[in-house]
Amino acid sequence: MSTRRRRPVKKINYSMKKKLAVLFSLVLLALVGLVARITYINATSGSKYRKQVLSQAQQKYENQTLPAKRGDIYDRNGNILATSNKVYNVILDCLEVNKDQDFVEPTIKALVEVLGLDEDEMRKLLTDSSTKKSQYQIVKKQISMDDKKAFEKYEDPGDDSELTATQLKERSRITGVWFEEDYLRSYPFNETACDTIGFTLSRDVADAGLEGYYNATLTGVDGRQYGYINNNSDVEQTIIEPTDGKSIETSLDLGLQQIVEKYVNTFEEKMGAKNVGVIIEDPKTGEILAMDGGDRYDLNNPRDLSNVYSQSEIAAMNDEETVKALNGMWSNFCVTDAYEPGSVVKPIVMGSALEMGAISESDNFVCDGGQSFGAEGATTFIKCAVWPDAHGTEALSDVIANSCNDGMMQIAAKMGKDNFLKTQSVFNFGTRTGIDLPNEGSGVIHTSDTMGETELACSAFGQGYTLTMIQEINAMCSVINGGYYYQPYLVTKIKDSSGGIVKTISPTLMKQTISEKISADIRSYMAASVDHGTSRTSKVQGYSSGGKTGTAEKLPRGNGKYLVSFIGFAPVDDPALVIYVVVDEPKVDDQASSTYAQYIAQGILSEALPYLNVQPDEAEDGEVPTTELWELFNGISDSATGTGADGQKEAISDENVPSPPEDESEDSDTEDNNDMQSEGLTNEEAGLE
Repeated sequence: MSTRRRRPVKKINYSMKKKLAVLFSLVLLALVGLVARITYINATSGSKYRKQVLSQAQQKYENQTLPAKRGDIYDRNGNILATSNKVYNVILDCLEVNKDQDFVEPTIKALVEVLGLDEDEMRKLLTDSSTKKSQYQIVKKQISMDDKKAFEKYEDPGDDSELTATQLKERSRITGVWFEEDYLRSYPFNETACDTIGFTLSRDVADAGLEGYYNATLTGVDGRQYGYINNNSDVEQTIIEPTDGKSIETSLDLGLQQIVEKYVNTFEEKMGAKNVGVIIEDPKTGEILAMDGGDRYDLNNPRDLSNVYSQSEIAAMNDEETVKALNGMWSNFCVTDAYEPGSVVKPIVMGSALEMGAISESDNFVCDGGQSFGAEGATTFIKCAVWPDAHGTEALSDVIANSCNDGMMQIAAKMGKDNFLKTQSVFNFGTRTGIDLPNEGSGVIHTSDTMGETELACSAFGQGYTLTMIQEINAMCSVINGGYYYQPYLVTKIKDSSGGIVKTISPTLMKQTISEKISADIRSYMAASVDHGTSRTSKVQGYSSGGKTGTAEKLPRGNGKYLVSFIGFAPVDDPALVIYVVVDEPKVDDQASSTYAQYIAQGILSEALPYLNVQPDEAEDGEVPTTELWELFNGISDSATGTGADGQKEAISDENVPSPPEDESEDSDTEDNNDMQSEGLTNEEAGLE
């Protein structure tokens, strides 16, 4: 039998107990001290530290802007001409990504694969000392809602994803990417009415067209989203909702605008000019129905000069030249540029002379080819356009129909310079009309000190002073609408973001310029111009109409450069519209022919009158004869937009392009003492011997 050996039992002696007691006491004292210190800090500075921690947790939401939507721009029929679509800026929180190296690669991969960002640039943002701790880096601007959803789907593919566990784990580590709301201005019809609509330089900055003039109305008030700590140290989020901008409804008619641009585009493509301007106005209200003011450009890409300049010309421009070219392209010729108007002012001058009693409806004037001015030995002879022929004895309607400079010079002499200058003031020549577009020009007219008898004579047929297109057409509206001068305008309604009408802008009658009786007389004189005078090329079959042509020789005289124009209305007894067409320096050898402007007007009116539901008043047996347009306009699509099914401009064959029309109105012979020209009829054309 074996005997098991027992182990000795260790006993804690007094020394060990003493050591344990001391250790326990020290630990207990440390804990008591720590609790005391925490209690003290909490009592004195706890709120401060809690705020710091909570504030850091909420940092990305502090002071976040909630953008307001800019108001829309509509035409008179509700078509949207300008609108703002919600887009998103992609924000990278570098500090958040850099918190864990496991976040870096998945986040960069997502930004590159989904949003197409540059990998090297993303790495640089995360490693560069100036950005790696930043919580706000815009890495891409104005992405669409679809792109935003694609990134969110990539980041969180959902339970039905076919990704492997490794792939899902990788994507779960994407962090520090968020999306900031913004709005992108867009123009559904691209270049249509570009000079009138204008564009935004940034979301709420604009200085061109209606966008610039009504910028304060269209611009809303941004909201804010931010967090703060209340007295109980709780984080609360406050949201101040944005107030969207107001929308504007304009008097523009999109269909009519497209008709105008179709004919202007064709003319510029096949013949060309330094500039072509067209305005159509409602003479009963002052509303602008269509306006085409020069170089065409895409409102969605307004800095693209390729519509006006070749790529080589653009590449050769320095910064200053580029800015000049852009400003020139963006300017609206219809309201900004002033020029010598030529004979389109003759009906206005004659109407004023009748109104003040300087002449009467029964007066006749004898055209003998021109007028002499000045003292003997230093005379200036200003010719009529038909010199050395003469129009002979003319009634007032003949003076307008023949566009007789001699007769107009005699009428101006009967008025006298003071009354003539008063007439220009009555019709707002030399003064802005107040149209609701920026950068309106005013033109330059003579004063009593600068106007002598020669200046008065030349002013009678529209040379020696300048005006703008909007001044001329608005004055003519007054002359043919019964004598009522309305302020021209484009915006008819202002609406809130829900479509409610905030304000309705009514026509503003500013003055009466001539009597209704005299207005009717002037309409009949201008009708004679279309019937058998200088304006007959503008005739649209089936409609009575009146018109007046203009040909102004540009400075310096004798350089062969002209600005030709036509202003007209229809029907004669109750005008539904007034159209004014200006062709500045047509690209032909002989520029001095108003027929270019008449052909453009004729083409536009042939479609515009039916489009506006203006009933023919000269139809025989209910049938309206077909208007034979200028050969240049053969092949234009019947569509008012002038575009094919693919949205591209339809091409016009270069074959059989007509030669420029023969000049039916000017005598090309000039002398040093005759530096003023305007169109007129020859004796044969006027039916004179």
